[in-house]
Amino acid sequence: MNFKINWDGLGIFTSLACAIHCALLPLIASSLPVLGINIIHNSVFEWSMILIAFVVGSYALFHGYIRHHRSFLPLFVFTIGFIFLITKQFFHSIEIVFLIPAVILIVSAHYINYRLCQKSKCSSAHHQH
Repeated sequence: MNFKINWDGLGIFTSLACAIHCALLPLIASSLPVLGINIIHNSVFEWSMILIAFVVGSYALFHGYIRHHRSFLPLFVFTIGFIFLITKQFFHSIEIVFLIPAVILIVSAHYINYRLCQKSKCSSAHHQH
């Protein structure tokens, strides 16, 4: 059995999961603090999500760069997105201002990387490991 992982797809998924958590959880879970449960602005959870997105994204983008396309564009877009994502951690009152461009840029970086890998005619090798 040949198991293949689409790292860009996984990166897009983790970025969107993070965005959903940040955008919708406060609306849905507003009663949780009454029950003594605090997952909104939980630093450990938030930094863990950021770390996972960084690890998956870095692997996918560096793998695509080294093995397939040699374009800095996905890495540049990803880096700018991550700057926004980290910045939102320090400005909770306006985090949505940083979150929306962060998610758009990070997802775009994965999409650009995926398209460049497809274009290189080596996309099947890109999804292995």
